Amino acid sequence: MPDLAIQGIIGYTITPFDNQGRLDLNALDLTINRMIEAGVHAIAPLGSTGEGAYLSEEEWTAVAERSVKTIAGRVPVIVSVSDLTTAGAVRRARAAESFGATAVMVLPTSYWKLQEDEIVAHYQAVGTAIGVPVMLYNNHAVSGIDMSVDLILRIVDAVDNVTMVKESTGDIQRMHQLYLRTEGQLPFYNGSNPLALEAFAAGATGWCTAAANLIAADNIALYEAARQGRLVEARASFYRQLPLLDFILKGGLPKTIKAGLEIAGVPVGAPRLPVKPLDEAGRARLSAILETLN
Repeated sequence: MPDLAIQGIIGYTITPFDNQGRLDLNALDLTINRMIEAGVHAIAPLGSTGEGAYLSEEEWTAVAERSVKTIAGRVPVIVSVSDLTTAGAVRRARAAESFGATAVMVLPTSYWKLQEDEIVAHYQAVGTAIGVPVMLYNNHAVSGIDMSVDLILRIVDAVDNVTMVKESTGDIQRMHQLYLRTEGQLPFYNGSNPLALEAFAAGATGWCTAAANLIAADNIALYEAARQGRLVEARASFYRQLPLLDFILKGGLPKTIKAGLEIAGVPVGAPRLPVKPLDEAGRARLSAILETLN
């Protein structure tokens, strides 16, 4: 397996829209630059937070290309290329690579329940179509597909450039097993915000989080303390962030992160329907949480 290339806090971007629901690429630039200037270690556009599943192919392409251009090599960029079909995922993966993405992330999604052989073949098709690394993304809550540790390792063995795993099931034991069964050689990343502290203790290489749009400095402080073995400091940092981490997870990432950016004075528009903006009670609660963190 390769040496670790991407470590630390991977910030997940939102996709801004204007008042007419059209892409606002200038606002996208602003949100990306905010996170890079705050010190995140990588950027990941077009995931669940980025509403990738709600974009047309033209919009997806525009956001992918603009994101890579704006990042301009300052940090690694991992573009989510997930699509309902294998052909669509391959098309997006090739596009992301052509734009200059450091890696791509693949979440298998399906209307029909997929068999394990079909999931493996999906990753093989994407992996063989491109030359950049692939991050396997496991999140049954949004994809309907729950990949066991056995299946994940089968895919890693079958596809040379599947070299990273984002584990978002909320099951810390899976992270322990990923570490133990690969002797710590397979980079894996926490994708469940409330498990951040435990994930680092389990050997996570980094933390994929939309919270970096709002509290990147806190996210980085937790990572650094955990990496350096400063447990008391890491615990204090985590508990400081936990109310926000819980709120954005339970409230829905696009609507809560967009509301948080609006509160911070960064207008990014509403989520795309059928997802509705955060209601007034939610905004008040979010504003109060953010105030305690500033």
